[in-house]
Amino acid sequence: MMKKPAAHKPSSGLLPLVFQAIIFFVAVSILASGRDLTQLYVQLESVAEPTRPTVIAWVQRGISLLLLLASAEQIANHFSLGRRTPSVILLLSFLLYWLGTVGIPAVFGTHPAISHDLIYSLAIGTAACLVGIQERDRILDGARNALFVLMLAGVLFIPINIRLVLDVGYSQGLIPGLPRFGGLTPHPVTQGMLAQIALLLLWCRPFQRRWLNRCAWALGLGVLFLAQSKTAWLAFLVCASCMLAVRQGGGFWQRMSDPRRGGGLGVLVCLGVIAVVLAAGTWILVGNASGQLDDFLGSREGAELMSMTGRDRIWEAALEEWRNNPMFGYGLTIWDNVYRASIGMPQATHAHNQFMDDLARSGSVGAGALVIYASVLLVLSLRYARATGGLSLVLWVAIALQSIAEVPLRLIGYGTELFNHLLLLVTLASAASAERRAAPAGRTMRYGVAS
Repeated sequence: MMKKPAAHKPSSGLLPLVFQAIIFFVAVSILASGRDLTQLYVQLESVAEPTRPTVIAWVQRGISLLLLLASAEQIANHFSLGRRTPSVILLLSFLLYWLGTVGIPAVFGTHPAISHDLIYSLAIGTAACLVGIQERDRILDGARNALFVLMLAGVLFIPINIRLVLDVGYSQGLIPGLPRFGGLTPHPVTQGMLAQIALLLLWCRPFQRRWLNRCAWALGLGVLFLAQSKTAWLAFLVCASCMLAVRQGGGFWQRMSDPRRGGGLGVLVCLGVIAVVLAAGTWILVGNASGQLDDFLGSREGAELMSMTGRDRIWEAALEEWRNNPMFGYGLTIWDNVYRASIGMPQATHAHNQFMDDLARSGSVGAGALVIYASVLLVLSLRYARATGGLSLVLWVAIALQSIAEVPLRLIGYGTELFNHLLLLVTLASAASAERRAAPAGRTMRYGVAS
């Protein structure tokens, strides 16, 4: 468990509520949509904007107001109380990234577009960069709780409206006929990535009650498996490995290689690797691997994989827009319904790669800002990896892996992408703040390792 210093009481600010509000809005939007998850691919082929119920519009307005109030409160308290900025380089790099990918292309892009909602990410991101150890616990615990409530709500809706949360026609999973779980999120891949983040938060900040902790692990792992997202599975394995490496340090590898110290850990890992190799070999030799591979490549999902889900065409369109305006790009309205209809790719809601998306949207200015920002996040994540119990590093790794096929750092609007992004900023800022406070005493505060 994480040790909480008695000198720093939790803040009563609004900022922790923002993370819960984002998840709430995602769930309510799905509930109000009345979607049929089995028709997800059909819906992606349409460029028409879905009609939103009036109640959703009002919920969004309320959350937008909460976001602005929470941000203003956090920033005002920071200056009125004379607090030191936790990490100046973190704050400046975020502001540079917002300016390069939102502010400048909104004005100087090929298609300028300025609207009030562009300020939301700037406000909440700045507030997140000012978080200290006073707010950290409530934010991380609240985010963890919101994610597990989201998953539990999705599971509870299976007997109520199965097609809302399950793709019962999914046939390309490891277990034929096993439905794919999307829960109350836009896509099963999104659900898988959120389940991964929830498990990582649970690892660093477990519940105090052991039975609740076990139930949460069972729920999270079950949802992660049923989402059947290979990307989320791989990301969780990589992140878990990073977490173990940070928390166990050199002792982990010594126990792996020395049977006298490892208590059989090295033998167990070797047996696991052998089992995986034997299973793969058996499938290849007697499991009609070639026939199953041909069937998969002949399916919709296989065809999409061979063309990187059409990303070759999407990237070609993105590069074309960059060539048209190398400095500032197309502008913020790229990938809207009008643009997607003009290029004949209704499914291209973004460039399916963070770098390509920023390059097309905001030109070389935005792409350069991305490189600088990602580098700063990496350096700080490594610097505070031990102090955060590995959380800073695994959040960065999760975002980096997601950036290969998604746009988790996009600063337009607020959704699940911004949720994970803000968690990383909060983790880094609070770790920097703790380091500043502990520096005179010659020690650094650290997250404890759950037993």
